[in-house]
Formats: sequence, structure tokens, C-alpha cells
Amino acid sequence: MAAQFDRVIRGGTIADGTGGDLLDADIGISDGVIAAIGKDLGAGREEIGAKGLLVTPGFVDVHTHYDGQLTWSDRLTPSSNHGVTTVVTGNCGVGFAPCREADRENLVRLMEGVEDIPEVVMAEGLPWDWNSFPDFLQSIERKPHDIDYAVLLPHSPLRVFVMGERAVRLEPATEADRAAMRQLTKEAMLAGAAGFGTSRNILHQASDGKPIPSMAAEEAELTAIAMGMADAGRGQMQAITVTQDPRIEDFELFHRVARSAGRRLSYTLVPIENRPRLWREVMDSIRDENASGGDVKAQVFNRPVGIILGLETNHHAFSAHPLYVERLSKLPLEQRVAEMQKPEVRAALLGFDGRSANPLAGAVGRLWNRMFPMGETANYEPDPSTSVAAQAAAKGVSPESVAYDLLLEAGGRAKLLVAATGYAKGNLDEIRELLTSENAVLALGDGGAHYGLICGRVGLKADLNVIDLDRLKLSAPVVVRDLPAGGRRLTQEAAGYVATLVAGEPIQRDGAPTDARPGRMVRNAGI
Repeated sequence: MAAQFDRVIRGGTIADGTGGDLLDADIGISDGVIAAIGKDLGAGREEIGAKGLLVTPGFVDVHTHYDGQLTWSDRLTPSSNHGVTTVVTGNCGVGFAPCREADRENLVRLMEGVEDIPEVVMAEGLPWDWNSFPDFLQSIERKPHDIDYAVLLPHSPLRVFVMGERAVRLEPATEADRAAMRQLTKEAMLAGAAGFGTSRNILHQASDGKPIPSMAAEEAELTAIAMGMADAGRGQMQAITVTQDPRIEDFELFHRVARSAGRRLSYTLVPIENRPRLWREVMDSIRDENASGGDVKAQVFNRPVGIILGLETNHHAFSAHPLYVERLSKLPLEQRVAEMQKPEVRAALLGFDGRSANPLAGAVGRLWNRMFPMGETANYEPDPSTSVAAQAAAKGVSPESVAYDLLLEAGGRAKLLVAATGYAKGNLDEIRELLTSENAVLALGDGGAHYGLICGRVGLKADLNVIDLDRLKLSAPVVVRDLPAGGRRLTQEAAGYVATLVAGEPIQRDGAPTDARPGRMVRNAGI
């Protein structure tokens, strides 16, 4: 009998992303879309057995930083290893376009500082065959990719392109500057940008310590850019605002800007310890804004926001000690561990006060009560009794000494999780409450640096996952050196993903990538 479909996912339990009941059925795929869903469908040229497995739409990660990786790699890992079939990049106002040749160094330093991407990786990996933002879109489209991607126009490159060093010096934009940004934003949207991303995060600094240029943007500048999207009739806003004294007004400023231009808006929101009621105030404000005709969503991470520390990573509690910087960090890992086991080296490092030029590492690198050992299987809701502080108290020793010993475990490959924000109560209850709000979206995977579901019914694009829930688990992060110039990065594998399909083509089977590269740019995703 001739095949009726290109591919059939046979006998799976379908969760279609709408929140409705599960359905046991086959899915027939032809020409990259779902052609049929039902019992006992006809044959496919290829069949994927899914009896006893869960079949879901592909996941969409709306907050990533693959701006560089799109130019040098055809695989957007680790996201595509975790069931993600579409990513949005250009978030937080950082990226590489538009950019004049004279400003490349500024943007590299910015990405190095904000998103922890080594300068040598960008120096070797970025082709710089663009000037304008439309040029950049054409550049990344020339390379095949495993999953789909949408690109935001990043604020800081736009500001530097228009204002040059005045943007880096955080000078206010003039009327002429704002007009130029408005026109360039319209141009970017018409070329296919999904929207615009910006940041007012005090921790977002270039590697030379200078604040992110978008930090200085006044409301008039943001409004001009939003009006550029209105001029084009498309595009949505993304923002992150983290100040020393966070207030509801920081978020409502973006409500006004988006409302003035009739644009959708989403921004990062996590519970923070020094303003425990703020996230509720923000969600109430979003509810009121949307009731008045706005379209605002909070981007919420499904686990604590923080960093991973280790001897193989860029930061840990002792990484800024002069002894470590000048001598130990240059040694191969095995030799470094051997040196750190020497009593005199241990004593010297344990006497360190933790000062660091890196604002993020300095802020969270010694949060002993939020620092937890990671085992072979990642646990992002650790018991507070297992923290470094709790272990130290139980043993009657300093938390520094506990952290030191933990870093040396597994031959120096052990990792420590710092649950910096979103974990003040030692659980994820508040994050769960946020995620169940109709005005929140799961996001902040930050792939390409440091999900919401799409619907998968008949006639829609066949981006699908086949998942063995009983085997689904995250491995602890590991360090690999697969970036340009041998640059290192943390990556994380997952077990249980039997298959991931993009436009009906399997891009991975049982954790192993295929040769398929069906990913395409999602143009005008922000209409």
C-alpha cells in the first residue's frame, strides 16, 4: 500500500498545548505540516512509534541570546537538545547589528560582559558581513539551522549605531537621534525583525565595566523606537529592568511606551528578596493594563535565577583571588586541583574576601545560604538544608571551606548552583503561582549565553516532540569546548526526548542529532 503521509507518529498520547484532555491518536505529517490526527491513520514513508509516549508541540523559548551562534553554527544547542523548536534572540538589548566597523569592539565587549561570551570566540566566529540590521538577517539566513529562530532588534547596538561614543557615555538622545532610531526600527521590522529588545539592568555591563548603553535611554527615546514599530505595523517590545531600588514605576514606564504605539510588551519578572511584594504588584498592574486594552506578559523562569560555579566555569568563590588569577587558573584542571589540595594554597584562598570586578560574580558568588551542590542529575529545587551555609553550620566550619571542598569533588568537575533570586523561601511555590497566571509566559532559558507551547493541530506546522516521561530528566551541566577558537561553554543534556521534529523533519532521535537542518527565520513574528 502506498504511503499516505511523509511521516506518521503512531499511537502516542497527544497534549496539544491548549490545556484540553489528552488524546491517544496517530499524527500524519505531509509537506511539513500536520495533515491528520486520528486513530489508525494510513501509512507513512517513515513511522515513529509513540505508544506509551507523550507527543507535544515543539517548545518556543522567547528569551535567548543566539545572535552570535546563528552566524557560526548550524545547531542552536543546547536549546534544540531540549525539545525547543523555535527561539527568539536579540533579547536584553544586546546583539551585533546594526553595527559600523568602528563600533565592533564596543559590541563585543558588551556581549562579553553581559552574556559571558569570550571575546576570542566572537573574534574568530563572527563573519561581520553586515552593517545594517537587514544585512544581519540576510547573513544568518544564508546558513542552515536545525530549528527556527526569530530576531529582535537590540537597543544598545541601535543606540551606538546612531550616537557613536555618546551612547557609550550614556548621553541622552537628541531629537535627531530619536528620529534616526525610529526610522531604523521601521526598517528592521519591515526586513523581518520580530520586535525590539532593551535593558535597564544594573548588572548588565561591558567587560570593561561600562554600563549597557540602553541604560540611559529616556522614555522619549523608547517611545520613538516603539513608534518605529507602529510605523511598520509590526513588532513587539521585550525589556528587562533591574535597578538598585526596584519599583512598580520601572515596569509601568514600559506599559506607557507600548500603549502609545499599540505594541505588545513582555518583560522579565522574578520574585526578589528585598521587595517581596513587588512581583504581585507588577502582576496586578499587568492585569489592569490588559483590561484596558493592552497586551503585556511577564516572562517568568521556571527555576531560580542564578549562576553555576565550578573550577571549569568562569566564576566561583575564589576565582578573583590574585593567586588563582595569576597562577592557578592557567593550569590544566588536574594540576589545578592538585595545587588547591596543598594546605598552604588552601589557606591562602580561604582567606580571600571575595572581591570581584565582575558585578554578577561579586553579587552572587558568595551567597552561601543559596549555594547548593549539584549532583549527576540537576535539581533546581534543592532542600535548604543542603546549602553550603547549612552544611557549614552542621559541621561547625566556615562556609568558605565547605564550598572549597565541594569545588574539588569529581576531580574538580563538580558544580555549585547559586539560586540567587526566585528562591528566598527555599522552594518554587511563588514561581509556580506566577507561571499559572494567564498574564505570564515561560521564558528566560537564555540559550546562547548564560517554553511556552505552540499549538499543533491539523494544518499547522509540524513542530513536535515525542517524550518518554518516565525517562525525562536533566543531567548536571558540563563544560565543553565547541565554540570558535576552542571557546568553552556550559551545556546540559536531557534524557527522555525520543524525537524532536521541526517542519516535520526529525532533528534528533533518542538524544542524537540528525543531519536535518529545516530551521528557518520566523519573519514578522511580532505582528
